[in-house]
Amino acid sequence: MTTPPVSDVDLFADEVLLDPCPVHAELREQGPVVHLPRNDVHALTRYDVVRDALADWESFSSTSIAFNPEANEALTGTSLASDPPLHTRLRATLTENLSPRALRGLKGRIEAKADALVAELVEKGSFDAVDALARAFPLEVVADLIGFTGHARDNMLRWGQAAMQVIGPMNRRTAENFPVAGELYAWCSRVEASDLAEGSVGRGIFDAEARGAIPPGTAGHIIHQYLGAGLDTTVAAIGNAVALLGAHPDQLGLIRENPSLVPGAFNEVLRFWPPINVWGRRATRDVEVCGVTVPAGAQVAVLLGAGNRDPRHYENPDAFLVERNPVDHLGFGYGPHGCAGQGLARLEAHAVIEALSRRVERLVVGPAVRVPNNITRSIDKLPVLKVIPA
Repeated sequence: MTTPPVSDVDLFADEVLLDPCPVHAELREQGPVVHLPRNDVHALTRYDVVRDALADWESFSSTSIAFNPEANEALTGTSLASDPPLHTRLRATLTENLSPRALRGLKGRIEAKADALVAELVEKGSFDAVDALARAFPLEVVADLIGFTGHARDNMLRWGQAAMQVIGPMNRRTAENFPVAGELYAWCSRVEASDLAEGSVGRGIFDAEARGAIPPGTAGHIIHQYLGAGLDTTVAAIGNAVALLGAHPDQLGLIRENPSLVPGAFNEVLRFWPPINVWGRRATRDVEVCGVTVPAGAQVAVLLGAGNRDPRHYENPDAFLVERNPVDHLGFGYGPHGCAGQGLARLEAHAVIEALSRRVERLVVGPAVRVPNNITRSIDKLPVLKVIPA
């Protein structure tokens, strides 16, 4: 076994966070594992090694998903940052209300909300697609689902954004967001069932704790994950979908002609512009990856975005094609820690894409504005200058 190639790339530099694809391509060609001394990580760059690592929780532990020790310590005991068997118990409660069966009852309401919102925006003719749609829609859905009210509901967006920023290394972005993420952590540590709307999923998590389905004191951790891991990423995914459909009117036309393409189109959005490009793991032992050693204790950077553009796995990976339907994309992760809320995210995004394809022939969009984010790759502003109705 040999040591991996070395690159002086900084994964968390502003220019890389704004457009990681060129750096991902460079690292992929260097090797399946590349050591990045500036970030003190071993980066996994190709589709097969990324997928295999996500499946192998015994070799690549989730107890170090963040790239700084303070965040990893704060996340200890959560479903996100634990391994089986604890992870299995916590995740069961997390996903109980996010299973296809549980979500079936929400489908009609979510589709109706999306259609009403899109109809209103089409009528306006011009709007900011991120503020008016990508943020507004998931905020309402998640708030109602979990039962957030008052102060918590008012702070969901800034708390969710900060929770993702602090997973990065201890750079300026992380330092600035720790106090805001701390507000979320403090609220979740003292939240009680009575703080959440009656009949909500949040109340149900406290019921699970009361009957012993999860360890005492973990209901708040699970609610933290719904908001901390689920909101900012869904906002990013929906914003990316609108931007891509605006930039590729031919692809929007294909969906309009064949609405059954909606699920595949969202899979392609998640492959092409995953809401999360990098995630952490810790090597529990010396691990051989394609003849290269990842040493025990090494912080690992799992490059989901690089795997999603790997030409060894996807033909013509730099093209956005809604008929591709890449069901095996890495945008939601893979294995035991595959995104627990992906069913809800799909429900929301499918509803938005379907409503747009039915009501809109073309979205004339201005330049998308992105701001660097350590973990989530999202659009901050996307002006829709004109809507041509279907």
